[in-house]
Amino acid sequence: MTSAALSDTPGTQPANSPVRVATASFIGTAIEFYDFYVYATAAALVIGPVFFPQTSSTAQMLSAFLTFGIAFLARPLGSALFGHFGDRIGRKSTLVASLLLMGVSTTLIGVLPGYESIGAWAPILLCLLRFGQGLGLGGEWGGAALLATENAPPGKRAWYGMFPQLGPSIGFLAANGLFLGLAMELDDEQFRSWGWRIPFLLSAVLVVVGLYVRLKLEETPVFAQAMARQEKSRVPLLDTFSGHWRPLLLGALAMVVCYALFYISTVFSLSYGVSTLGYSRETFLALLCFAVLFMALATPISAWLSDRFGRKPVLIGGTLLAILSGFTMEPLLTQGSAYGVALFLCIELFLMGVTFAPMGALLPELFPTRVRYTGASAAYNLGGIVGASVAPFFAQKLVAMGGLSWVGGYVSIAAVISLLAVLCLKETRDSDLSLTR
Repeated sequence: MTSAALSDTPGTQPANSPVRVATASFIGTAIEFYDFYVYATAAALVIGPVFFPQTSSTAQMLSAFLTFGIAFLARPLGSALFGHFGDRIGRKSTLVASLLLMGVSTTLIGVLPGYESIGAWAPILLCLLRFGQGLGLGGEWGGAALLATENAPPGKRAWYGMFPQLGPSIGFLAANGLFLGLAMELDDEQFRSWGWRIPFLLSAVLVVVGLYVRLKLEETPVFAQAMARQEKSRVPLLDTFSGHWRPLLLGALAMVVCYALFYISTVFSLSYGVSTLGYSRETFLALLCFAVLFMALATPISAWLSDRFGRKPVLIGGTLLAILSGFTMEPLLTQGSAYGVALFLCIELFLMGVTFAPMGALLPELFPTRVRYTGASAAYNLGGIVGASVAPFFAQKLVAMGGLSWVGGYVSIAAVISLLAVLCLKETRDSDLSLTR
């Protein structure tokens, strides 16, 4: 295979094979998002009673959703921290560090005593570890996306960038599938006392696998060429905000719809389906495991289309459909049929895949090499503050104020925000990642 088939810059022979790039970018995000979704599922099912038992059931759920949101506030800090070293030292070492931080934080949550054992220290330590999860994930996605796109052949950046985008689907399926198995095998008391901890503890094993794969990587050719030309930013974060604030802002707003679609249809819907609609944990988790397959299916389709027709047409179509999908939430969830619930979840997660897949190429393409890790990571994670950090919490408030139609309106408004941002962006499909801008 020629060097031109592996890099945007002819004449450079990268050491990473396509299979190794795909494996490393996929497995890392799958593990990190597994860790993240393990907490999201636990927040909807058990975190409230274990760490906030002194309050009412509604207050427990709101408190659990607030701890869920802490990680999204930490993620931009993680993108700044890991982005700084990723842009100055390299992608490989930074990716290893972010995976290690995420795995340690997740494993420690699995052994953290509850409120009945250590009192107020339990929720305090939980929040600190959740913050650590956010820091780790804040540096993960950007590095994985750069690993894929900076090794991609011309015309296939979205396809290569699809592999880190598949990680969330598989991570979510593994997390929810494991919780489903536990719910089927354990009674409520066993699940609350110790069963919920098993998925957190398994993270330690997965992290070892991920570290083994990533330690075998070489630096990306685009970054190596930039370092050879002495193109290095002294303070990437300041450089990004001062010289590239417009693509940073638009990229973050373009991400909002992805987060809203996903966390409303998973975290909030799981909580609402079990506590209000009367579905068992096993039934709703099974519905989510089925629906996330549609997200995995949409990801390669959307990536191929964005390489074929451009990032903007695919994202515009996806956000328009997402606007309409918000109006389906109340009729489908409240008709009293599991088929209606499944249809809603499949629609939302399919559209999540449609809008999420092109981001693996789009966000790195918005920034030059010297600040690409920082810029892509910051855009990705700043979008999460608007679209995800408070989404389950506000959805819980909105459903109490006006019913599910108000929550559906939240999804539609998030999609409108992203649509306007995408319309303001330039098409990036044919950009050259090796050029200095």
